[in-house]
Amino acid sequence: MTQKTALVVGARGVIGGNLIDYLGSLGEWNIVGLSRRGGQDRGRVRHIAVDLLDSEATVDSLRGLSDVTHVFYAAYQDRPTWAELVPPNLAMLTNVVDAIEPVAPELEHIGLMQGYKVYGAHLGPFATPAKESDPPHMPPEFNVDQQQFLERRQAGASWTWSALRPSVVAGVGLGNPMNLAMVIAVYASMSKELRIPLRFPGRPGAYTSLIEMTDADLLAKAMVWAATTESGRNEAYNITNGDMFRWSSMWPRIAAFFDLDVAPPLEMSLTEVMADKEPLWNAMIECHGLVATPYSDVSSWAFGDFVFAWDYDVISDSSKSRRAGFHEYVGTEAMFLRIFQDLRDQRLIP
Repeated sequence: MTQKTALVVGARGVIGGNLIDYLGSLGEWNIVGLSRRGGQDRGRVRHIAVDLLDSEATVDSLRGLSDVTHVFYAAYQDRPTWAELVPPNLAMLTNVVDAIEPVAPELEHIGLMQGYKVYGAHLGPFATPAKESDPPHMPPEFNVDQQQFLERRQAGASWTWSALRPSVVAGVGLGNPMNLAMVIAVYASMSKELRIPLRFPGRPGAYTSLIEMTDADLLAKAMVWAATTESGRNEAYNITNGDMFRWSSMWPRIAAFFDLDVAPPLEMSLTEVMADKEPLWNAMIECHGLVATPYSDVSSWAFGDFVFAWDYDVISDSSKSRRAGFHEYVGTEAMFLRIFQDLRDQRLIP
């Protein structure tokens, strides 16, 4: 068995955390996780805390990682506007590559995490199902800039790159700004605590538009597949669960898990209506014996508002990855129910 060493950038997010768990289960990887907060070392996994916007600190922190063979890049920093997202997110990737390339002579692959922003999904209705070959849209867009950076940097190098484009990623993970499963789980749990029905809070058109999800565990498998097979070299792939749905049919099934009635949708800003709910959350922790999680780490209501505002279809064509050999599939309803049950089992929600 050939030993490989993975550098997981963005190790504390839902994508990076699930990837580390999956790599650990394979038994053939040593794993180094990079994040601003660091983490607890265990087994083959060790963590490094570093501010990737600090180029000198990044070089110092990665100086000893001569055995790295694969980089999985899933770091992200949020900013108020799309234009402001470009400099920090491009700088972090650049700093990582600048630091690791000179010290890791066995580097084989750099895997980049992207999303449907490449297709303009954040701007409004876009051509669906989106294909990897679709023409670009007017910048700014940091996902595109990052891929172009890797393409330029890879010319003449011995390593290759890949870019994966998941839909909305769902998994078990706290403190992550883009985890819709946590948004729904906490919103539903609070609705039950307040003895009110579960209402879809998004735009009316979002309730009936087509959407798809990407399970974090499935995405981890896709990341390793793209990084270790010939098909993944210097290619971009859409990665989804393999099915699509409408919230109008999924919402009652989610409500049933939480033993809640469903009332008609009511458009509201979660950012606003959940702003005063910290006392309620703390009371729920005490009443139900939950893990004492700070309210600020529980959910990103702004991300929920963002997704629930999509009053147009948000779907892609994932046939390219299937033709290339990646055939994993996850039923989205089953995914949601599994995540909610995992959150209960871990005492993160009642």
